[in-house]
Amino acid sequence: MELEQKVESKIKQTLKKIDLNKNTGKILVALSGGKDSSAVVYVLHKLGYKIEGFHIDLKIGKYSERCLEKVKELCNDLGIRLHIYDMKKEMGSGMCYLRTAIQSNYKENKKGQLKNCAICGVIKKWVLNREARKTKGIKYIATGHNLDDECQTFLLNIFKGSPNLSANSGPITRNLADRKFTPRIKPLFYVAEEDVLAYAKKERLPFNPEKCPCALDSYRIQLRAFLNTLSKKDKENIIKNFNKLYKKIERLKDKRLNYCEMCGEPARKNICKKCELLSV
Repeated sequence: MELEQKVESKIKQTLKKIDLNKNTGKILVALSGGKDSSAVVYVLHKLGYKIEGFHIDLKIGKYSERCLEKVKELCNDLGIRLHIYDMKKEMGSGMCYLRTAIQSNYKENKKGQLKNCAICGVIKKWVLNREARKTKGIKYIATGHNLDDECQTFLLNIFKGSPNLSANSGPITRNLADRKFTPRIKPLFYVAEEDVLAYAKKERLPFNPEKCPCALDSYRIQLRAFLNTLSKKDKENIIKNFNKLYKKIERLKDKRLNYCEMCGEPARKNICKKCELLSV
């Protein structure tokens, strides 16, 4: 089976598994500027789904400029609408300044250290969910998480003694149903990273091959290095085992659901994680 057929076949099977057909509503594709999200938006467009693009401009110097350039080029090539969230305009500063301020405040208040990626991830999730809900006609958010990413997340939660954090994982997120949650789908859930890269290159998709310059101290990076020593089959087996164990993991799910007292977004506590970070 040729690469193109193999990748697209896996994506089709994943979409069928989560019962997502072309008439189930519009999809907002989170576009980072990298290969994975570029492949997702390209295939969903090719398959005839109703889609729009969404990019968070983190304002991380030239890196963000190159990412935005590729996202604009891709959406223009596909003829789809692109929404851009300007971090500096909307939140008062770019991600680097915001992250440094949060880390400094945490240290001053003796709350420990926060990794760069942890802060960025919390803020991006908050932005994506909120903005998707404000975008007319959007029923789903699609992200570019691939097989390798999902293996990393599953193992990360196991190694840190928090398997319950995997309770919402899957080709479609298993969050508690709520009017303020936009379901997220992961079309690349069963597609290996090496295949995504080869596919993006073969289809000549615009994407920025650079790694985020701020991703220097993440535990996930160490796990990625370990997983890169494994075969594709080994990674597939990790996810197969996750699926087998899911019913047991699901019992550990945190079923609390509140609305943040500060921003009104869904939260497990009275204050959501994003507002907690910004208010320390």
